[in-house]
Amino acid sequence: MRDEEHRWPCESCGADLRFSPGDTALKCDHCGHVQALPEAPPARQTALEELDLNAALGSGLPPAAMEEVRITPCPSCGAQVEFKGATHATECPFCATPVAIGTGTQRMIKPQALLPFALTERQGRDAMGKWLGSLWFAPGGLVEYARKGRALSGLYVPYWTFDAATRSRYSGARGTWYYESRTVTVQVNGRSEQRQEQVRKTRWNAASGWVSRRFDDVLVLASASLPRRYTDALAPWDLGALVPYSPDYLAGFTAEGYTVSLADGQIIAREQMAAQIASDVRHDIGGDEQRIDQINTAYSAETFKHILLPIWMAAYKYNGKTYRFVINGQTGKVQGERPYSAWKIAFAVILAALVAGAIAYLSQR
Repeated sequence: MRDEEHRWPCESCGADLRFSPGDTALKCDHCGHVQALPEAPPARQTALEELDLNAALGSGLPPAAMEEVRITPCPSCGAQVEFKGATHATECPFCATPVAIGTGTQRMIKPQALLPFALTERQGRDAMGKWLGSLWFAPGGLVEYARKGRALSGLYVPYWTFDAATRSRYSGARGTWYYESRTVTVQVNGRSEQRQEQVRKTRWNAASGWVSRRFDDVLVLASASLPRRYTDALAPWDLGALVPYSPDYLAGFTAEGYTVSLADGQIIAREQMAAQIASDVRHDIGGDEQRIDQINTAYSAETFKHILLPIWMAAYKYNGKTYRFVINGQTGKVQGERPYSAWKIAFAVILAALVAGAIAYLSQR
């Protein structure tokens, strides 16, 4: 279905509806009317489609796996803001810059699934307020401003998931500890004494073999607008709650188009797989220490999904600096740029110095 065909009018008053987090329904903020999702499929009864990775990398995906979307880059930070329904202007959720829709569309891989928002905007705000309040040296003014400031932005962030079967041939060495005795000279009450001590050494033996693993849903952020260290820290996600993609879940929310290509996503996913394979190799080598010289991995049955995950996001400008916070829209876990209060740090340093001085004074009495 073309993007411009999607509309969410209220059956009661005609105003725009939005998806209600935690429910499988659309809600009207104008009159309070609630109506069921017109295309809501059973959440766990429909098998989610996996797409062939090699076919996609070779531009061999079927037309049904693609869609035309209206995406406009933010003029400030470059984020790809996706417009849905009748929306023609919005605010960039990453830097709070106004963004108006451009002309034309882009052909992109269609999402196979998404995680609907489970937390409301208020619940997301409460989670962020608690997180800020728990930070040492956070400016009190920022905490208060964040709690009473503008509403959070509900954003569906693009991700890739990758599946693969791997078989890896490795070579390395197994290290086994053993101990030898040696004589050392130590000073005891001003006199030299000789003592025996045990010294640990490692005996190395060549090792080689095969390890196999099946990877399922290796998650890769498909956005370059958010630092991966923030979004990675929002894990874990319950991907078992994914539902087949329907644009109705996006009513009232913003979606970001992917800016990390499928090919680049595969590279990142293989880096994650390689870390797990190396762990498997160390376990297979055994011994007390392991040394890995080489790992050669063959990949097969590679598939992927393009999915959307829910994030509440805030971009606050405080004392001339922008702070960004992201909240897992499923669990309420919070991450963000840590603010510091210079006067709180100075006060803590002075207080610590006073305490240390008092302790030193008392110990000398």
